[in-house]
Amino acid sequence: MRKCRLSLIAALLGGAVLGFSPRVLAGGAASTKALEEQVEALTRKVQTLERRLEQQAQQSSPARTQEPPPAVVEALDQKVKILERRWEIDQEAAAAKAKEAPILGAGRDGFSLKSADGSFQLRLRGYVQADGRFFADDQDHLGTDTFLLRRVRPIFEGTVFKNFDFRLMPDFGGGTVTIQDAYMDARFWPEAKLRFGKYKPPVGLERLQSGSELLFVERGLPTNLVPNRDVGAQLFGDLFDGTISYALGAFNGVPDLGNGDLDNNDAKDFAGRFFLHPFKSSTFEPLQGLGIGLSGTYGNHGGSVANPNLPSYRTQGQLVFFRYRSDGTVAGTTVAEGESRYSPQGYYYWGPFGLLWEYVWAQQKVKRNAARATLNNEAWQVQLSYVLTGEKASYRMVTPAKPFDLAKGTWGAFEIAARYGVLHVDKEAFPIFANPANAARVDESWGIGLNWYLNRNFKFQLNYEQSDFTGGGAQGERPKERAVLGRFQISY
Repeated sequence: MRKCRLSLIAALLGGAVLGFSPRVLAGGAASTKALEEQVEALTRKVQTLERRLEQQAQQSSPARTQEPPPAVVEALDQKVKILERRWEIDQEAAAAKAKEAPILGAGRDGFSLKSADGSFQLRLRGYVQADGRFFADDQDHLGTDTFLLRRVRPIFEGTVFKNFDFRLMPDFGGGTVTIQDAYMDARFWPEAKLRFGKYKPPVGLERLQSGSELLFVERGLPTNLVPNRDVGAQLFGDLFDGTISYALGAFNGVPDLGNGDLDNNDAKDFAGRFFLHPFKSSTFEPLQGLGIGLSGTYGNHGGSVANPNLPSYRTQGQLVFFRYRSDGTVAGTTVAEGESRYSPQGYYYWGPFGLLWEYVWAQQKVKRNAARATLNNEAWQVQLSYVLTGEKASYRMVTPAKPFDLAKGTWGAFEIAARYGVLHVDKEAFPIFANPANAARVDESWGIGLNWYLNRNFKFQLNYEQSDFTGGGAQGERPKERAVLGRFQISY
């Protein structure tokens, strides 16, 4: 009976050794190593006792076999129990520590580090766009054929104390460094959140799309008439499970296409946007992808000869086709005296089909020396798209059902796109506030495109864009612009 007990003790000791090994790897503590050494020593003692018992059994009859003293067995039994309890305590401590350990993540949406309860998070994302820009039949050499890094944007996002978010996005594209986004959100309810910092004012529909999710390589003409980024504060949220989205904010105020960090006058801009998904909760699928909205700004910030606070407008090939007069003198420089905008907008997506449209009207008050005017500039565009491989079209980009994989014979998703747009500058801008010899009054453009989504993180785009102008040339009309634009993009 004693021998059976010794065997049981030996088995427990062996189990203790096996149980300790993972903890040594996990913790690496000196105390755990000491416990292992004790277990090994006790195991050797038990093995020695068993060998002695076997020898005695072979040399004498069973009746004369001597068993080890009870005190020895009891002492070994007690030591095993102590070691087992220490092992249990160690495991409980490891389990408690595991619940508090940070969680690492990596996937197609980027890399993340977060606390066990999710109250603290850090996410690393970003995208890089390598473009090619080429101009056909450019006899006047208005454009330069070039390869370029259009956008190089690492994105740092995070959460602290569960309800406070932040985002930092620098841009290294074009060989310069610009802070595009730097803001924080106080997020207590989906219906009402606060944002402070630098970000996109809630105006243009295509402007509010991420640069990594655009249907075309470059945004359309209406984006010329809305701000790019500005510093301010904003209240925003979603109502009725996202059926209604709104944003209301106050900003320093920047010109059309402007990207500002500081203000140069005391006046401020007010911006707002309401966007509806009226059939989001409907069971009728063809209408679920309809969204319509209205946005606008109001401000009376002015300019000076040193800082006119007025924009220049660009084609899809990123060439300036309109600018106000500015020669550095009071007599020859047009300056701003306030601006208002409004923009009805919308999109519709159903299956592989997509439609996006927007209109922007911008009322720009200007002066040059003693002359003053209120100019009404306007632009609009319509975009159509169709996913040839059948995936769902989306305002947030297409996700291939079968990512590119040569081994499996899958090629990702293919999408075709077309758009048409017009930008009109008020006739009253000429010739006092803008020179008709180098500033066109109308840009009428159209473009076609092919998008190849190899996977969710990599896409290739190829566009042809053509612009026809009214005015803007030394001899009358500015020459047509024919641009071929290509892009390789990786985003994560």
